[in-house]
Amino acid sequence: MNRGFNRRHLLCCGATAAMGLFTALAPQPAQAMWRNPCLEPLGRAGMLGQDTWAQALHGLDAAALWDNHAHLLGTGDSGSGCHIHPDMQQGWHPVERLRMLVIMNAACVERGAASIDQAYVQRLINLTHDFPSGARWLLYAFDHALDDAGTERPEHTTFHVPNAYAASVANQHAQRFAWVASIHPYRLDALARLDAALVQGALAIKWLPSAMNIDLRDARLAPFYARLAATRTPLIVHCGEERAAPGARRDDLGNPLLVRAALSVGVRVIVAHCASLGHALDLDARSAPRRAAFDLFARLMDEPAWHDLLLGDISGVFQFNREPAVWRAVLQRQDWHARLLHGSDYPLPGVPLLHQLGRLVQAGLLHEDQRAGVEALRGHNPLAFDLAVKRSLRLGNLRLRDEVFDTRRHFRSTTGRV
Repeated sequence: MNRGFNRRHLLCCGATAAMGLFTALAPQPAQAMWRNPCLEPLGRAGMLGQDTWAQALHGLDAAALWDNHAHLLGTGDSGSGCHIHPDMQQGWHPVERLRMLVIMNAACVERGAASIDQAYVQRLINLTHDFPSGARWLLYAFDHALDDAGTERPEHTTFHVPNAYAASVANQHAQRFAWVASIHPYRLDALARLDAALVQGALAIKWLPSAMNIDLRDARLAPFYARLAATRTPLIVHCGEERAAPGARRDDLGNPLLVRAALSVGVRVIVAHCASLGHALDLDARSAPRRAAFDLFARLMDEPAWHDLLLGDISGVFQFNREPAVWRAVLQRQDWHARLLHGSDYPLPGVPLLHQLGRLVQAGLLHEDQRAGVEALRGHNPLAFDLAVKRSLRLGNLRLRDEVFDTRRHFRSTTGRV
């Protein structure tokens, strides 16, 4: 037997066992750092957070409150066509396995669920019932990673969610959901897929370049960009560092400055998370030093040429792994707010470790007196918790203006879709 392989196998199995022991034996405060307690939604729970939730909704137009960043996930056990990388389901890949367990716990999908696909969607539907009528969530499809030759690379695909599945779930629950397609532009039939998705009601296209291996400067993208510009279909592009879905691990392709290739031909671009995590090369400087990706995003936002084309979504921006300087900038730049969109990045608000209110209090952005009310929402409804956090933030007299949550208007198009 290969001793090296056997040693690695034992180490990995040991790590997985240790993770299980932590889950079972760790003190409750430690478990609470990453475990979602999955309590009943707010509508069935009398609790402290009800007043906080009412305050969060006050002044908002529910019909305009569209969460522009919500993920669908599944294993395909319902015939959905969804796929999760095998490493995330195997004990000898403990890091990837832990990623899977944490994400599914965030979505309150139990390990013994009869169908992971159906349990994921049902929990999300239950959470939406706590919101007033008219509020909606844009559900994301997620295409495969492809290599430079246009061949699917399943070994580099962390998650796959087919367009057909996203459309089906959205159409079955049209009062609460709409959908966003994901089409890799290196596909030979990319344009045909785009046209089909638009006919089926997709409101935008989502790319995660570092995970999917998409170079926004590639000449092959020109026809795709032209179609997006002509139909006024937004392109949602993840920029900055990616940790939840590493995929192809092409971090260089997440450079915010690369979105100029789409902007320059008239495509409306929504930069996911405002590129608020990690660093990228400053391609505008001769020596190309590494700078905070958020600073490069800010540079683009301040370039007059893109004022009517470039937007940013604030999903994930106030997680603990972002810098307080980013939080303050998003609140201070009131001139950006008409171009910023609320998004939750669901199911990640269900991971307590990612949302530590104490850091926001320490940064002077959340008052200690508000903390308990906001915290009370977390286990019952992470979507409500995420919105309440954002609505509670203050920097002196500055806050996220109501127009940040008036997101529906950004998805109107000449095709008549809303």
